[in-house]
Amino acid sequence: MRGLLVVNPVATTTTERVRDVLASALAADVSMETVLTKGRGHGVELGARAVELGVDVVIALGGDGTVNEITNGLLLNGPIDDGPAFAVVPGGSTNVFARALGYSASPVEATGELLDALREGRSRRISVGRAEYGDEGRWFTFCFGIGLDARVVAQAEEKRRKGRRNSAGLFLRTAAGQVTRGADRGAPPIALETADAHSLPTDTAVPTDAAPVAATALAAGAGLPTEAGQADPEAAGSVEERIALGIVCNTRPWTYLNSRPVLACPEASFDTGLDLLALRRVRLSTVLRTASQILGDGRGPRGRNVVRRHDAAAIRFLADHPLPIQMDGEYLGEYADVRLTHHPRALRVIA
Repeated sequence: MRGLLVVNPVATTTTERVRDVLASALAADVSMETVLTKGRGHGVELGARAVELGVDVVIALGGDGTVNEITNGLLLNGPIDDGPAFAVVPGGSTNVFARALGYSASPVEATGELLDALREGRSRRISVGRAEYGDEGRWFTFCFGIGLDARVVAQAEEKRRKGRRNSAGLFLRTAAGQVTRGADRGAPPIALETADAHSLPTDTAVPTDAAPVAATALAAGAGLPTEAGQADPEAAGSVEERIALGIVCNTRPWTYLNSRPVLACPEASFDTGLDLLALRRVRLSTVLRTASQILGDGRGPRGRNVVRRHDAAAIRFLADHPLPIQMDGEYLGEYADVRLTHHPRALRVIA
């Protein structure tokens, strides 16, 4: 078995010792090449290179940003049936993707779990989401956010660049500050459109190259614009709601507060479509109430201010003015029109 180990040397909890232990442990089972990422975007190049070289498995040692980049490289030309499998050893601060797959938060324990999975030949295919915004397109593995959620990510990233340590506390303090100052309270309303996915059973074979076609067809039927032109605004699925912020989950949890999973979309799964949590208004009282429900009994947010969707194939956000967006915990700028599509069984993972 040929493997590529991609290491982000500046990830929060990645150390040279962990890297060496992982490489040595894998050497008995995998003919492994180890490459250190050199900066932003390098993971995309490495994932694409692994596909071109016919590598059997790509293993990431890093955080969710590293995972996102490698995924975008592996899927650079769309999902393929015989592409490399993907595995992750957590090396970041939160490691949502790795933990959502069932790996331990400890890199050492996760390494042992990965070795067991490789020796037993255990793998599965999971869904991913894709976002189209401006002239860009990007895959995401577990979450997308527009509005306040993305603004908090942007502010936290800025604080990290100034030397603050990345932690759950940093995001909590940043979020509290944004809400208290009334950030996004007067933001322009976002028009929301969705289309149902009608997910297939997890054991049903779905040709992955058909997923983009299916998503495009669903988008057209839902009143979402497609490459062929503008859809009929009177079609089913045209503007359903006016919202102030949106969080989209491809699995659960949305994130972690240390060891505690945060369930913005409790029903989300790698085996179903995209799930959405949105708020119609951003006010201190409603945001605090929603936050307490997210951290509460597992039923998820509810109330007159809350909009939820489960198992969507396509979601569109359209605003009068550009709003901040984030994917997999990475801030990507401000955009007024964002289209999301669900792609079932698009990525094979070792888990």
